[in-house]
This record gives sequence, C-alpha cells and structure tokens, in this order.
Amino acid sequence: MTNSPLTPGIVPGRLPAAAYAANFADHTPPLDGHEARVAADRCYFCHDAPCITACPTAIDIPLFIRQIATGTPEAAATTIWTQNILGGMCARVCPTETLCEEACVREAAEGKPVEIGQLQRFATDVAMAKGLHPFERAAATGKRVAVVGAGPAGLACAHRLAMHGHDVVVLERRAKAGGLNEYGIASYKAAGGFAQKEVDWLLSIGGIEIRTGVELGRDVTLDQLKADYDAVFLGIGLAGVNALRAAGEDLPGVRDAVDFIAELRQTADLSTLPVGRDVVVIGGGMTAVDAAVQSKLLGAENVTIVYRRGREKMSASGHEQDHAVQSGVRIIHNAAPAKVIGDGHATAVEFAYTQDGPNGLTLSSETFTLKADQVFKAIGQTLTGAPDGLAVSGGKLAGPSAKVWVGGDCAAGGEDLTVTAVAEGRDAAEAIHAALSGR
Repeated sequence: MTNSPLTPGIVPGRLPAAAYAANFADHTPPLDGHEARVAADRCYFCHDAPCITACPTAIDIPLFIRQIATGTPEAAATTIWTQNILGGMCARVCPTETLCEEACVREAAEGKPVEIGQLQRFATDVAMAKGLHPFERAAATGKRVAVVGAGPAGLACAHRLAMHGHDVVVLERRAKAGGLNEYGIASYKAAGGFAQKEVDWLLSIGGIEIRTGVELGRDVTLDQLKADYDAVFLGIGLAGVNALRAAGEDLPGVRDAVDFIAELRQTADLSTLPVGRDVVVIGGGMTAVDAAVQSKLLGAENVTIVYRRGREKMSASGHEQDHAVQSGVRIIHNAAPAKVIGDGHATAVEFAYTQDGPNGLTLSSETFTLKADQVFKAIGQTLTGAPDGLAVSGGKLAGPSAKVWVGGDCAAGGEDLTVTAVAEGRDAAEAIHAALSGR
C-alpha cells in the first residue's frame, strides 16, 4: 500500500534511517558456546522427559541437550533434525513457553525452565554454519511425488521423501519457498534472511525440485497431479482471511494483517514501507501481535490490539502478549468491532464491549471509539479453493484419500503452528513411502 490522497497518515520513513536496522534486529540474541553449556547443565535429563511429550515433533530433548553439554553441538543438531528438519526456524518461532519449556521439570520446581528453544537454536546454527547436512538420499525408487505448498509441512514432507529415494516436485504459488516462515513471521524473529538459508540448506539433500508461481486450481488440477505422479501431498495452508463483518471494512486504510507482514518481510528498505500514525489491530493471535509490534517498530505512535474475548482466550501466548505490551502496544480485551468510521478512508473504529458467557459471545450496547488511520484484520485465516473430491471438516481438509495426503494448517485437527506442520508433513511422508513401497 502506497501513500495517496485516499490514505492520509499512512506514510513511509517515520523514523531515522538507522533506527530500522536496530528495531528489526534479532530480538532474542543467540547463546554463545559458554552460555549454551551453562544452560545445558541445568537439564535434569529426565528418564520420562515430559518435554519430549510436549514437543509436537517428539525431539529427544534430553539427548540433544546432553550432547551440547558434552561439547558436541553437531551431534545435537542431528538429533534435532532427525525429528524436525526445520529445527532452526522452530527454535526461533515455536511457543516453547507453552510446549516443551512449560512441561520442563525445572519450570515446575523453580519457575524457570531449561532454555530448550535457545539450546536448539544454538545446536542447529552451529551445524548449519559448518555446512553439516547429516542425511543422504537412499537409492532412487523411480517414484515421483508432487508436494503442493512449500511451507513447513510441504518442505518437511519433501525432505523425508527425498531421504527415502523418491523424486519430489514442490509446487508453490508464491515467488519463494518457505510459506509462513518466509512470509508470515515477524522479521525480528528470523533476522538475516534465515528462512531462505534454511530452505537452501534443506534442499541440499537433492532430489527436490521447487517450481514457484504454480497455484493449485489455477495452473494445475488435483486430477492432473494424481494422473502424473505416484502420490500427492497438499500443504496449501490457509490463504483466506476472515471478514470483520462490520460496516466500513472496505475503506482504504483497512487491510489484512497477513498481507502487511508479508510485504514487510519482502521489503529490502523498511524506511520505504508506509505505516499509520494511529494503528488498530483486530484479533488475538500471533498474527495480530506480529502486525502490532512491527507497526510500532516502523514508527507508528499509537498501536492498539483489540480482542473480543479475555486475555486467557487469546491464542497468542502470554509471553507474546507481554512482548507486545513491552514494545509499547496497548491490548484491549472483551471488545468487538462495530464499524470502521471514515469519509473516503479509515479514521477510527467503533467497538462494542462484549461478554463471554455460557451461551457464547454477546455484544453490549456500550461502545467506544479508537482513532485509526490504519486498521489490520487478524481474525483468523480460512481455507480457499478446496480441491474437488476432498472431504472438508471444520473448514479444513480431511484426509488422506486415494493417492492424496494433507498436512499443515490446511489439514483438519492439530494446532496451526510451524512445529505441528513439520510433524504432519514428516508423518505424511512416511505414510506415502509405506504406500509406495507396498507396505
């Protein structure tokens, strides 16, 4: 979105040039070798390891931490990648505070868990810097698999299939592979172009071809893929965004938060990216937090997240909510948008207070108005263009079906997390391999 007479107040260059690099630098600096060994020494190496159970990819966390403690981070990285081939990105973006670290015995005993996420990042970063890729392709099987979507699920599926000797063609509608890791994660969580570095590293196993600019339903049909390949994996994500269902949401100045984040991630010079002076983000998930915090980092003066239910119902973790507040973002709970106000462009949003009772959400007659020259919608994403012949459950794809497997955010069941997508892509690859092997 560029500045125009229709969008006054949404302008680029709100900050001094030097501020952008500082604001969007890695917000969690990595551990050095000494810090990693000290952090690893806190692990009890539990025999029943509740942290493993809490990890969607079931990484052997005590083992890789012991390997760090004994000075072999490369071995630790191999342990991680065996279960989670995108372990580097997951170490950066996983809500570890509600997964492995919440289950950590140290958390229960002392209120301070072992820094599992940071240790995972340390190990994978060390190994990647040395060019280590510990997996090799098996002998070619002669089987070809189409993977639709080059996000975490598709990439994890493709890598595991390549390990088994199958040839994989990945079809991606965008210009780059990576999915949400490339387009949907706050820049300060994956600084330095890490998402693409990890994709390049993953592809180094060989046997995987990426074709960008190819969209299912526009450029190729599912029936064509089923005819041309021995199996198909769909990791198409959720491309649609829920509507506010409020008057005025089509006014200039109102846009989808996911598009804003994607534009920010692909902008080389952030001083050229327009942002409002008064920004309102509607939603309660990670997308809402990422859009709000990055608006603040771009120079917006007043940024407010408004969520229709209470703090405990927000899908963004408490840690992420606290990070938003510490970054200068205000969070208002129990309010829903009634209308976007404006004459030719958005100038404010009127909200109604809500009550979340046993019969669901109800709107109060009491309202308030927030000034807003820029409004971001972050109220959930939806499946678009479900292929014919595939069952849909709860607005997502239910599978597998004949020759077709599904995984990631587009698949029914599971949480919409990068680590969950990796697990589903990996497991689908094993199921595809078993089917192609006649097992």
